[in-house]
Amino acid sequence: MTALIPEPAPPAATSAPDASAPDASDASAVAAVSSTSAAGATAAPEPALRVSALELFFDLVFVFTITQLTGSLAHHLTVGGMVQVLVMLAVIWWMYDAFIWLTNAMPPSTHGRRGMLLLGMAAFLVVSLAVPHAFEGSGLAFGWAYLVIVAVHTGMFAAAGVAVASVLRMGGLNLVNTGLVVTGGYLSGSAQLGFWVAAFALQFAIPRLVDLPQFQLRADHFVERHGLIVIIAFGESVIAIGVGAGDADLSAPLIATALLTLAVCVGLWWAYFGHDDDTRAEHHMAGLGDARRNQLAVSVYNLGHYGLLLGVLLFAAGVKSAVGHPGNPVTLSQAAALAAGVALFLAANAAVRRTFGLTPLLPRLVAAAALTVTVPLGTGVSALAQVAATAGVLAAAFGYEEWTVRAR
Repeated sequence: MTALIPEPAPPAATSAPDASAPDASDASAVAAVSSTSAAGATAAPEPALRVSALELFFDLVFVFTITQLTGSLAHHLTVGGMVQVLVMLAVIWWMYDAFIWLTNAMPPSTHGRRGMLLLGMAAFLVVSLAVPHAFEGSGLAFGWAYLVIVAVHTGMFAAAGVAVASVLRMGGLNLVNTGLVVTGGYLSGSAQLGFWVAAFALQFAIPRLVDLPQFQLRADHFVERHGLIVIIAFGESVIAIGVGAGDADLSAPLIATALLTLAVCVGLWWAYFGHDDDTRAEHHMAGLGDARRNQLAVSVYNLGHYGLLLGVLLFAAGVKSAVGHPGNPVTLSQAAALAAGVALFLAANAAVRRTFGLTPLLPRLVAAAALTVTVPLGTGVSALAQVAATAGVLAAAFGYEEWTVRAR
């Protein structure tokens, strides 16, 4: 979790709030701090908080970010290239997710908040532009734009009257993280990578270095926003179909590969949204106490979704090669990226579902393991054969799941 959280405010009165007459300004105010007592008293219901149009506009930059990362990976499908993309995605996703926390706490309902959010959007755009050559000269632009992102994020909470202790606690750690990114931007090669890997490692430690404040996270908005981010990532896989095809002749193998790739995308969509899993996750989150909800927000929606996004990136990088040369074998790295991307997505999705108590899980894990056998098809037969086998594995897994669900 990277958002700075408002400190609990003292109750305005000792009487219980009137649930039948909620304040009309609640939807645009900072999310209410939980007043749940140790005895288990429940707070008054709040109006639904949905994703705003400006947040969807903000997410357009993330579309570009995913495109840039995918392109970088597709052109550097090596261990070194993979590590670079892995680190850049982690650093970017850390603060992007922080802005999801931010708009959850403070919806962009005023011109001031909207202006600051647009400033953060511009800084994210610069970061995205720097991605292709971040380790070849544009790391400095990446780092300084990242500093602007952190400053905007921290400043918005400070301007909203958040306690100074909270700003210093989380904002200070994010600033240390940013210092590693900026310093790395002045360097090159393994030295730069070392600083950025250190920033990556610090992100895993930050939630453990501070106590998660007692903050009532709005589950409806939070789950919906992350679901939209996943759909955006799927969109990159669809874009990869067109980029891979380029201006090639619209042959039968190309059309078949494109359609089968779309079928794989549908399978990934089903893995995340099938059986209304997002709605069930929202209800699960809403029923938890503040501390546990915040912990899941970090483990599932920050770390878990990082795995999902990385899986889509790998798959999209493999798709570009598959669609570009559907009737020919692909290289080992291209075939491995395609299979590993889908397998990683299924594994991360199974971990998320397990956290929320959603079943079944075994078919998805078996499918993730079975995807390894598609790699020899891609390298020895053709890209079309591998994509077809991948779609077949997903169809078998989800078909079996559906059968077991109906049988129960």
